[in-house]
Amino acid sequence: MKALTTAKRLLGALAALSPCLLLAQQETPQAEAAPSSPWSLHLQSTWIDQAHAAFDSPYEGPNSLTGDSQAERTFSFSLFLGYRLLASTEVYYEPEVFQGHGLSNTLGMAGFPNGEAVKAAFPNLHYNTSKAFIRQTFGLGGEKEKVEDGPNQVAGSVDVDRIILTVGKFASSDFFDDNAYSHDTRSQFLNWSLWESAAWDYPADVVGYTSGFVAEWNTKDWRLHYGLFMEPTVSNGARMDTHILDAHGQILQFDWRYSIGNLTGTLRPFVFWNEARMGSYADALASPDIATALTASRAYRSKAGFGLSWDQQLTADIGAFVRLSWDDGKTESFAFTEVDRSAAAGLSADGSRWGRKDDTLGIAAVVNAIVPVHQAYLAAGGVEGLILGDGALDYGPEEIVEAYYSIRIVKWLTLSPDFQYAWNPGYNRARGPVPIYAVRAHVEF
Repeated sequence: MKALTTAKRLLGALAALSPCLLLAQQETPQAEAAPSSPWSLHLQSTWIDQAHAAFDSPYEGPNSLTGDSQAERTFSFSLFLGYRLLASTEVYYEPEVFQGHGLSNTLGMAGFPNGEAVKAAFPNLHYNTSKAFIRQTFGLGGEKEKVEDGPNQVAGSVDVDRIILTVGKFASSDFFDDNAYSHDTRSQFLNWSLWESAAWDYPADVVGYTSGFVAEWNTKDWRLHYGLFMEPTVSNGARMDTHILDAHGQILQFDWRYSIGNLTGTLRPFVFWNEARMGSYADALASPDIATALTASRAYRSKAGFGLSWDQQLTADIGAFVRLSWDDGKTESFAFTEVDRSAAAGLSADGSRWGRKDDTLGIAAVVNAIVPVHQAYLAAGGVEGLILGDGALDYGPEEIVEAYYSIRIVKWLTLSPDFQYAWNPGYNRARGPVPIYAVRAHVEF
């Protein structure tokens, strides 16, 4: 009830914007009248138990995945509340609570094995206003399409050709780098470098959210997206930097939707440019004190990169995906993970062939790498990285395979056993390999 009261207060405040939005809508063709109920209400809860047995670990640093056997649990609960203020104006509010953390306090692997694990540990339930944003849609006329009710989506009908503007607090990955078969750690692959293009150091605070603006132009065959987001004040920080001209992330993405017969696919190339108060690996290596050199080298700098997310139906019940990403690697990994190059591919199949059409089987592999100056920093004993730092490094690409099977118990509940196997965790050939086991329970209404 407290969350619902907070939501209504927020929606009331946003409603004060409605006169301006109404004026804009009077000048814009509308798809059709809003449905009788302007509300959308959904919830989800995800519980993950994850463990690994002891593995070869001749030395460890403060950011290592421990070689001792261990088990950890994460839990999340989210409420998705949406309201249509006007025919094409919607507001959304998402309160969440988290508890737990990943293996080794979510450290030690660039392709971390639990996408629900945030980089801060919460031994008790932790509340977070994860999303609070307003969305304005401008119909451009022509063909209509139906929008189904869902999380962060109020049911209705919109013009296929439309402009969508969104402003507020959200996750930048909500709008970019989507993929039909690997983009939701609550129901698909768990590994960080499978559900996201790992070299996109996407703007986010310590629990994965930011504030910003997104503009999208949608047509029948393609969508063009542009995003501008706030960056944290420090790497993996909780506070966002208000020096917007010096600290922000930008991304431009083009989605091309196509079909080959009855089989559909989407290509999503993107480019990004981040600016923030980041450390320089080269400057850190020139310092006599490597232990504090990366933090001491921080100044407003930029990071550039690009990526591609592709999904393709192979048959009516089997799909494939590929993710490729690259960044220049000159500055410290800031908000996501320590990857400068990444290539991932996988398959996803529903259970129709064995009489379980609501089940899903997923198998994928990824190779992650870092550039030579990033390697040299870790090899010199640098331990101020975002997620890595063994105190030494015998470099090798991080290679990971993952398989999961999602079992639909009832309409609202799935159970998913998951297995991952990682070679050279944290890019260190002296450590591992390590098998990682997990069980995930996911509830959604």
